[in-house]
Amino acid sequence: MSRRKSLVNTVADDLLDGIIAGRFEPGGALPTEAEIGAEFDVSRVTVREALRTLSARGIVRVVSGVGSRVAPVEEWRSVSDALRFRAAHGDDTLVAEQLISTRRVIECEAAALAAPLIDDAALGECAACVDEMVAAAAAGDVDRFVDADLRFHAGILGASGNLFLGVLLAPLTEVLAERRAQTSRVPEIQEHAIAEHRGIVDALRTRDPDAARAAMDHHLQQTLDDFRRYVAG
Repeated sequence: MSRRKSLVNTVADDLLDGIIAGRFEPGGALPTEAEIGAEFDVSRVTVREALRTLSARGIVRVVSGVGSRVAPVEEWRSVSDALRFRAAHGDDTLVAEQLISTRRVIECEAAALAAPLIDDAALGECAACVDEMVAAAAAGDVDRFVDADLRFHAGILGASGNLFLGVLLAPLTEVLAERRAQTSRVPEIQEHAIAEHRGIVDALRTRDPDAARAAMDHHLQQTLDDFRRYVAG
């Protein structure tokens, strides 16, 4: 059973790689089950399970008696898969900007909700994350800097009292970590991020939702500006 599961994952991953590489276009047909089976030297049962795996992620549409087609990227349910496709097809800058836009929708409201609810312990943890970012920047430790950055934002999401905001942002966590590792290598971006995070902590301390929302919005605008200036070129 474990061997077949491994084969299923291998076939599904290789088919996805083919889609990402442009071998199979969104909206276009995939090879028949027999052709896929022959290419990977696996049974039709394995091929069907691999296609079901991709179908569950919204990447492939399987129509009984007709065959399988690649779904439009807008229908894909996996954020990381969609990002891989967009980045591979020359949309990396657009993807990065859309990620910041998505964060803005979720995190600005999370900060506003958190302001009247956040307790002293959670505020202290946010402040400690900023101190950790300062120490990491001084040590040139990008991974440590990114980890503290992510924990800072997770703390605000948790303090918002709305678990769905965290659930909405969770699929982006891995992608955001990768993006921050890229941008946080720039000293100017680190400096700006530290200042912006301190501003958010100060706004949260006022317990004013509007001030917290504005501070988070200012931070994400700074993030966008820095990306365009130092990374996108």
